[in-house]
Amino acid sequence: MTPHLITAKWTLEDYHQMIAAGILADRRVELLNGEIIEMAPEGEPHAYYSSTVGDYLRGLLGDRVTIRQGNPITIPATQSEPEPDIAVVQPLGREYLRHHPYPENVFWLIEFSDSSLKKDLDPKANAYATAEIAEYWVVNLKRMELVVMRQPVNGAYVSQVTLMDGDMYPIAFPEVAISVQRLLE
Repeated sequence: MTPHLITAKWTLEDYHQMIAAGILADRRVELLNGEIIEMAPEGEPHAYYSSTVGDYLRGLLGDRVTIRQGNPITIPATQSEPEPDIAVVQPLGREYLRHHPYPENVFWLIEFSDSSLKKDLDPKANAYATAEIAEYWVVNLKRMELVVMRQPVNGAYVSQVTLMDGDMYPIAFPEVAISVQRLLE
């Protein structure tokens, strides 16, 4: 009979203490559902799209939002502190010196996925849906397509569409047309 493996679960407080103590200083990790997860190295396409799409969204949305790139958001309900590639959040200025954006501060999140696609479509999507983040986009860099997830219900997004062209209108800014092709070029 083999013993059951038990995964140690970490709280946000544990995670912050590890960061403050420098334990995780040389590691690219994020806290997801109470587990410390290694983040894949960022390849050139990933870095390129994150940068250009961040600039594109700043131009479209201006000072109505803050675009955070590769910075944490805090999800107390799931003991998570993921680092989405782009978080479009409320422009709370110096408030973010005291805390990372909480789910209620998030308009929508974007991940650029190559090697991380499975993680981005499953545990991350579930953590975001559980936190009732209204909208989550995943750019699949292998297939050059945009997966848009909306309507979080009971820890899952019940609406999911995959696009390769056309315009997308974010829930928080329905008057703003975002070119899907521009996100993928």
